Amino acid sequence: MDIKLKTEELRYIALFEQITNAKVIDCVIDDETVIFVVENGEMGLAIGKGGININRVKKALDMPVEVIEYSENAEEFIKKSFYPVNIKKIKISDDKNKKIAFIDVAAENKGLAIGKNGKRIKKAIKLAQRHCSIDTIIIN
Repeated sequence: MDIKLKTEELRYIALFEQITNAKVIDCVIDDETVIFVVENGEMGLAIGKGGININRVKKALDMPVEVIEYSENAEEFIKKSFYPVNIKKIKISDDKNKKIAFIDVAAENKGLAIGKNGKRIKKAIKLAQRHCSIDTIIIN
């Protein structure tokens, strides 16, 4: 799947890679956060010892930053996009030309999975659409 990046996202990726030496696959900018998707195995490099790299990026961008490690496995990638929520199970189904991911979380973690004003679920859906060709995510 081809991802089209805007100039601002490309600038942020260049800055992130320069500071962290981690390879960025994608960058999503929402109202208040910049989300970077890094190659599998690059999470430690992205964060840095004691969080030094990620803190440098946050300071340089003057915005909150999230980093998600990529996985070619759709279930694994979705699970990583919900971190720190503990996902019990993920089932992906094709329903009338729509790919839907159903995720099971403990009842006490449902609010955390949705996030404040739906922020976490919206982020996970956007990333799943961009990287896994999944149309939507439903929390059970």
